[in-house]
Amino acid sequence: MTEKRRLLFITLSNIGDLVMTTPLLEALHLSYPDHLIDIVADARSSDLLLPCPYRGRIIHKEKKEGVRGSAKLVMTLRERYYDIPIDLRSALLTLFISCGQRGFKRRGTSGGQHAVQHHFTALGAISGLPVEIPPATLWLDDDAKERAAGLLADLPKGRRLVVAPGANWPGKVWPIEHYAALLGALEHHFDSVIVVGSKDDYNLGLRLKAAARLPILNLAGTTGLLEVAACMANASAFVGNDSGLGHMAAALKIPTVTIFGPGQPERYRPWGTRATVVLAPKAELAALKADVVAETLFAHLASHAEPVQKVE
Repeated sequence: MTEKRRLLFITLSNIGDLVMTTPLLEALHLSYPDHLIDIVADARSSDLLLPCPYRGRIIHKEKKEGVRGSAKLVMTLRERYYDIPIDLRSALLTLFISCGQRGFKRRGTSGGQHAVQHHFTALGAISGLPVEIPPATLWLDDDAKERAAGLLADLPKGRRLVVAPGANWPGKVWPIEHYAALLGALEHHFDSVIVVGSKDDYNLGLRLKAAARLPILNLAGTTGLLEVAACMANASAFVGNDSGLGHMAAALKIPTVTIFGPGQPERYRPWGTRATVVLAPKAELAALKADVVAETLFAHLASHAEPVQKVE
């Protein structure tokens, strides 16, 4: 049996950054449906790629190993020939492997304001790829869905709100008291809440659980990435800070509201029509009121013909 031809896709490390590379990954697959795509990724986010139906190998780039790690990676990649390698980190790595035409992000050029649009500059002179940028995508396997069903078993069915109250640095965190006020404003519009985040956010989930009247499942720091994605998948809405979880929610096609204080929403907001943002006044998150976020959520849901119905 002849082995399938292969492409190489060198993606980014952080969860949100990885999710924002999936439109380009999808574009490659649509253009070369008979190829497998080997993916160089970071161990902290690569689990999201495991169920991808057209991936080949997932190869980890270990930053901590420095030059030795880079040499090991090159030797691994030299085991195969790649028709096209796309490198979203730099152009250097693909110079040392056996491949056809190369693609890498062009510095000083941009296909638009958003990072996803900039990723598509990596196509350069490579022809035959879709002009339209696909949506961000996440894939779920049966094992993750089964584990999620167990985690959600005791949570009331109906309209579920996912909340992500943490972020990777404190300057991006909307005060937890404001999240508690938001849940108070939404308590007649949703049946339950799922709190997601890292292990550092677990105590934030406990504070919300103590303050809210809605049933709350606190998953922060207790699941893997695929499990939390599967738990989020059928939610009615997502509200969270500027973090990878908002990108995951948007890729799962959940109506998503991301709260921005400091940052560049025009560049790093979740990609897709089902995602919107709310901006803190003068980038001061403490000044953003819960009712403004609630109104943004209601307007966003209404614009997608999914009005929130009051739960009697």
